[in-house]
Amino acid sequence: MRSFAFLFLFSTMVAVALASTSDNVEAISQVVEIHRLRPQTGTAGHRVPQLDCLSWRLAVETNNLQNWKLVPSACENYVGHYMLGKQYRHDCEFVAKTAIEYAKGLKLSGDGKDVWVFDIDETTLSNMPYYARSDVAFGAIPYNNTKFNAWVAEGKAPSIPSILRVYKTVLSLGIKPVFITGTRENFRNVRIANLKKVGYSNWIKLVLKGENDTGSAVEFKSSKRTELVKAGYRIVGNIGDQWTDLIGENVGARTFKVPDPMYYIS
Repeated sequence: MRSFAFLFLFSTMVAVALASTSDNVEAISQVVEIHRLRPQTGTAGHRVPQLDCLSWRLAVETNNLQNWKLVPSACENYVGHYMLGKQYRHDCEFVAKTAIEYAKGLKLSGDGKDVWVFDIDETTLSNMPYYARSDVAFGAIPYNNTKFNAWVAEGKAPSIPSILRVYKTVLSLGIKPVFITGTRENFRNVRIANLKKVGYSNWIKLVLKGENDTGSAVEFKSSKRTELVKAGYRIVGNIGDQWTDLIGENVGARTFKVPDPMYYIS
């Protein structure tokens, strides 16, 4: 019995030593992360607010939470860390990877009528330099149209690299890009310059919101997609950060949602 106990103790020590090698550090850290997410409270019995913010973001991205106006103040730091950190980039990259695999598997007609619809804000272009400002707070402070338009007028929005790869893949396959955005028509020139500066050099249509375009975002984007279909185009793909980009009429053969927990457009 004593020899068995000694053997068991020795085996346990060896296993721990092996698990401590560099090859197993990642596996151990993954286990630790799994157990960190399980409790609903911290060690002192207080609730962990980040867990609630994670659930809030999940509800936003799945469209279970609708018509919300502001990022909860308690989640400002969480959203900021997410948007500026590697998880947001990884999430965008996964969306892009899925979209590219889908696009490469399409059987295209070859008649130039296959199109892919792209949104602009937080899809092809990032407004992160604006939303990271202290007077915007990643969407935790009420939206200010004057300030946002002043930012758009600067024409300095960077691309979202992973979505730029989707755009370049679409072009290489012979699919025609179409941009449909809620940006007002008077920003056309600055938007064209901004898009081209960061790598979006070619498209068949750039649709902005005109003075006569009224109604909700869903109605606006649905009507513009319907115009494409009536003109003989086939929408083989559609990508955007808002659910209003992806629902309604003629959404396309496949839609892809880019993460965005900073604002909701209804």
